[in-house]
Formats: sequence, C-alpha cells, structure tokens
Amino acid sequence: QVQLVESGGGLVQAGGSLRLSCTASGRTFSSYAMGWFRQAPGKEREFVAAISRSSGSTYYVPSVKGRFTISRDNARNTVFLQMNSLNPDDTAVYYCAAPSRVSSFWEIPPTTEYPYWGQGTQVTVSS
Repeated sequence: QVQLVESGGGLVQAGGSLRLSCTASGRTFSSYAMGWFRQAPGKEREFVAAISRSSGSTYYVPSVKGRFTISRDNARNTVFLQMNSLNPDDTAVYYCAAPSRVSSFWEIPPTTEYPYWGQGTQVTVSS
C-alpha cells in the first residue's frame, strides 16, 4: 500500500521561503511521477506542481511558476517542493500525491489521476 508522509510546513512571513518534503513507501518510487496539491480554507483542492519519474519533466500551475520548484531524490524516495517569494494567497494545506499507474520517463499524468494522498502539511503565510 502506498504511503505518503509530508513535512516542512509552517508559518512564514510574506516574501519568505519554505521547503516541503514527502517521503513515499509501499512501491518502487522511481517508477512513478509525483505531484503536489493544495487546499486553501473554503476552496477546492488545486494542483500545484508535478514531476516525471526521471525528473526530466515538470509542470506548474501558473500562479506558482517561477516561485516554486519541484524536485525529487529517487534514492531517498522523496519529492520536494521549494517555495520562494511566498504570499498570503499561498496559505493552504499542501498535499503530496501519487498516481496509480507507472508512467514513462518523461510523462506527467493528468491532474485527475492521483488517487494516493498524504495527510497534508499546513503552510501559513502572514502579510
């Protein structure tokens, strides 16, 4: 069974940075793309970023492009989300997510194909 455990959230002032980590277990991490989603209070969960199994492809929602960077360390079964220039609109619970099927080296699955989720980590950005 796939297990995802996030860490690294917290409270930061606007303009600051945080680095989220997600460690996966239960299957061969390097065979799957990985993603990050977030859910702000009163809003639906939204896609943030994803990375292919080879790290050769990444994709970001426009609101975070240029500020956030997704990366992975397959030897440590861990995916990261480096978040810079944070603003109050980035306040949300951030979730690590994994797809159900093995993907090709460059493939990033559609945002609807991530059935596995971590417990989430809270990120709060104060103004």
